[in-house]
Amino acid sequence: MDNMPERVNSSSRPRRFSEEKPTGDARRDRWRKHRIARRAEFVEAALKALDEHGPDMGMEELATAAGVTKPVLYRHFADKADLYLALGERGTEILFERLLPAINAELAPVPRIRMALTAFFSVIEEHPNLYRLLARKSVGGKPVGADVVAEDKQLIATALTALLGDYMRMLNMDSGAAEPWAHGIVGMVQNTGEWWLDKRTMSRDSVVEYLTQIIWAAIDGLTRQHGIVLDPNKPLEANKVVTLKPGPFEYEQTGETS
Repeated sequence: MDNMPERVNSSSRPRRFSEEKPTGDARRDRWRKHRIARRAEFVEAALKALDEHGPDMGMEELATAAGVTKPVLYRHFADKADLYLALGERGTEILFERLLPAINAELAPVPRIRMALTAFFSVIEEHPNLYRLLARKSVGGKPVGADVVAEDKQLIATALTALLGDYMRMLNMDSGAAEPWAHGIVGMVQNTGEWWLDKRTMSRDSVVEYLTQIIWAAIDGLTRQHGIVLDPNKPLEANKVVTLKPGPFEYEQTGETS
């Protein structure tokens, strides 16, 4: 995805085939494209194998799911840690493909919050074992030099800081609270998501609604302290959106909403 953000501390990751530039050698470039495509196919097969075998899935199960032998897999993944990183990159793509449109939706505050939370919870509901694998920060009992969940958490918190900060400035409020607010919200949602995956004592819609109420209550309480009353079901005057691209976050404002 062209607009996917680079991971935090990405210099610690091995260079991906998709990041390599064409060499100008037609034969080598065709082989490179083939390897990128095959690697992507194996990642999708790994997602299916995770659904069946859980986060303890081994390369044997992946090879069976992909319909190849283990030596073929090792032509495309240096080791299990490389597979972990590839799954992490795919998980981030899946999450941001759903989360960014929800965060940027031209909706009233409460429906917008609800939509963003639904995007997150729908991803971990559909791929619970992928989340569990990435949260472990290890493969086959061996630590992996990357924390995909923490990196994604930081990316989302940084984006949310920009979003909240711009709205607070628009309302003539002190935007210094945006960063701790953003990290507090993201941490609460992540911790609640992990609890929900483990316990499943309520439906996804119920946990999303409870979190929506908590987040809106915090926003409403702070704005009222400053004499500002927002209608939770009416879009704000300007719709602020986040655009994520490789490198620093870019932020822009759309036109007026009615």
